Amino acid sequence: MPPAGPFAVSWDGWRQKKRPPVLRSTRPLVLANKVANRREQAGEATCITEMSVMMACWKQNDFNDTACAEEIRMFHDCVAKAEKERKNQNKDILSSGENLTSSKVNKLLRRFPQITRYV
Repeated sequence: MPPAGPFAVSWDGWRQKKRPPVLRSTRPLVLANKVANRREQAGEATCITEMSVMMACWKQNDFNDTACAEEIRMFHDCVAKAEKERKNQNKDILSSGENLTSSKVNKLLRRFPQITRYV
């Protein structure tokens, strides 16, 4: 039976000898410098209610911006706040306790590459 994974296991009657099997590495035991790209789950949309209120106001006022200035300002404020939260979330990659996406893992692996040879 061919070895599965990076280890070759010799099962030379280890139960009779009362010793665990010997593990021999067939490949170097280092991380790769990148992981496979996985499709990231789409996050929930932000500012939908503000956008729908703004569009309804436009429709009622024949797409006149001056009549809907308050709704437009509310929508732009919501977008700015959501963008600020997204930037703060991306800044703290390691502080959250959740799983990292493949793009964040690749970004970290680019910052801290594997040293495969000794100097």
